[in-house]
Amino acid sequence: MSRAPLKPRRTCLSVPAGNARMQAKAATLEADAVLFDLEDATAPSEKVGARAVVLESLKSLDFGQRAVAVRVNGADTEWCYRDVIEVVEAAGDRIDTVILPKVESAADVHFLDRLLSQIEAGCHWPVGRIGIEVLIESAQGLQRVDAIAASSPRLETLIFGPGDLSASLGMGQLTIGTLESGYAADIWHYALMRVLVAARVNGLLAIDGPYAAFADLAGLEVSARRTAVLGFDGKWVIHPNQIATVNRVFSPDPATYARAEGILAAYRQATGGEGRGAVRFEGEMIDEATRKMAEAVARRGRWLGLQPPSPFGRGLG
Repeated sequence: MSRAPLKPRRTCLSVPAGNARMQAKAATLEADAVLFDLEDATAPSEKVGARAVVLESLKSLDFGQRAVAVRVNGADTEWCYRDVIEVVEAAGDRIDTVILPKVESAADVHFLDRLLSQIEAGCHWPVGRIGIEVLIESAQGLQRVDAIAASSPRLETLIFGPGDLSASLGMGQLTIGTLESGYAADIWHYALMRVLVAARVNGLLAIDGPYAAFADLAGLEVSARRTAVLGFDGKWVIHPNQIATVNRVFSPDPATYARAEGILAAYRQATGGEGRGAVRFEGEMIDEATRKMAEAVARRGRWLGLQPPSPFGRGLG
């Protein structure tokens, strides 16, 4: 399969598939990714007609370097196969991924993978170019997340879906993505770690779901920071005013990035030119484990286009 390098997805802006005005605005915003939502953001009576709106926007708008995705309806619905066929056949060269919601087994992903392969072959496109992202948003999906994450070479991203998962588990929440003050710990920690570990084992991105209280930027920041600290790559946003906060939270702090690059330079010097396995750097001892930690931070910074600081090598001893 022919795959392009993954594009950053700190902010994944969801726009309703039937709203051309919001789609045009999305092309001007600072979100890393734009996703056209044929599922939850589109009423059942509008789903068929919304496909044409999506196609017009895909063909007429310039999304630059942003990742472009279409969320189709679930594999168990009457709309899914026509969503994929009509959108991908007409504009597959304009999209990076298809997002499949409510995935509960590897078979759901196999269905979409096979359908995409048939469309690509029929359109004489490289088979495998279009990626798949999946939403883990039910008890069954979470239980089977390891098999789902390993189900297809097209798979790029696991997305945590707090709204439907809350309903599936019977939590009784009424606002998507919020925490619960009546619970001492993070109610989502177990689910988030299950998704994150499955993603990393299979070389996938891990994306946090939306925070529905879009006017509550302080709450949004708390929500975003808790998953950024865990190692998630980004978060869905549902309103333009959420973009700046989420971009900032999921970008490496410049000082942290500079320190990571400095650690790597110091360790290269120590292990290469000097033959040492550990070295003192800015008041602490660094070794191979430290190098791996620094490499993870530096790799993310480079992926987002940050420039390495200069000069390296400060603080060696």
